[in-house]
Amino acid sequence: MNVPNALSILRIFFVPLLVAALVQENVAIPLGSLQVTREWLALAIFLTAAFTDLLDGYLARRWKQVTTIGTLLDPIADKLLVSAALISLVEVRVLPGWMAILVIGREFAVSGLRAIAAAEGYTIRASDLGKTKMLSQVIAISWLLLSVRHPALLLPGKILMWGVILFSVLSAVSYFRKFWRKVDERIKKRRRRELLALERKRQKALQRQRGSSSSPLAGIISKPPEVS
Repeated sequence: MNVPNALSILRIFFVPLLVAALVQENVAIPLGSLQVTREWLALAIFLTAAFTDLLDGYLARRWKQVTTIGTLLDPIADKLLVSAALISLVEVRVLPGWMAILVIGREFAVSGLRAIAAAEGYTIRASDLGKTKMLSQVIAISWLLLSVRHPALLLPGKILMWGVILFSVLSAVSYFRKFWRKVDERIKKRRRRELLALERKRQKALQRQRGSSSSPLAGIISKPPEVS
């Protein structure tokens, strides 16, 4: 396992830590004369995990360690992190549930498209619009995490979430328009080849049957004996 893939797996392990830090109400870590409360602890975990997302992609390109498993594992780790953060924000009554459902539903839809594309031999890489969506998610979620303790930040955080929804929908449409046509065309061609192969087998079977029925030996065997 290379370092970029290890960072993606590490980001997955950050998910339960983020949920635990945000959902537990009486979490406070003493840091000198300061008390690190749950929203700041959750923010630190979330930003650290988001930083590993930037770092693993940079290292994979710089060290030329871009692999198929890394290309598939990286978006899964991102989606788990974002989904856990959104669900936790709904739990603490900071984010409306329908916003979380819309964003997470988009993530599942794109993941399904990636799985279908991978089965057909395509690898869907993150587009510029998808990267912008991820950046907007990090900013909006970070803002909402701080609004847990500072309600004045709640309204700007919800406005930022509207931007997340916009980029999520636009990037999803872009992925489906760009790759679904290719995948659908490839599936049609494969099915067409399978049908042609079945038709050739059927024609060969008919020719064998006709050849066996037209042979002289078959006529003699099938002719009934004469009664004297």
